[in-house]
Amino acid sequence: MKLILTSDVLGLGAPGDVVEVKDGYGRNYLLPRGLALAVTEENKARIAKERKVWEVRLSKEKAEFAAVAERIAALRFIAPRKVGENDQLYGSVTSGDVAEFLETKGIVIDKRKVQLDEPIKRLGDHEVKIKLHPEVVATLKLLVSKEG
Repeated sequence: MKLILTSDVLGLGAPGDVVEVKDGYGRNYLLPRGLALAVTEENKARIAKERKVWEVRLSKEKAEFAAVAERIAALRFIAPRKVGENDQLYGSVTSGDVAEFLETKGIVIDKRKVQLDEPIKRLGDHEVKIKLHPEVVATLKLLVSKEG
């Protein structure tokens, strides 16, 4: 099934892209959520007009998110955690913890934008990537330390 994307879909494409997807994915997920439109001349013309608006908005957002990325890069998150024998953590540092920390600093982001492959379960320094925009990724310095 060929569709025109109306918004950014992770791993598939950007708004205005014509993509080939399986029928079930398009019919049951993309179309009902308004993430895509059927490929017709009418929809192609509509998307071409909207694409200009999207590009202007994205360039404006990129500048704003670049400033936020600089603020995040200047921060250092110290996460004290309880540890057992051999410095093994009882808990972990998750993307939710990172989002909460940033919220206390006045930066509100969705925890799904924090790119952790898995929760951090080791003491020490770590770098956490935060995807703010398709072209802007911020890096937060994280120190996991012993509590107390």
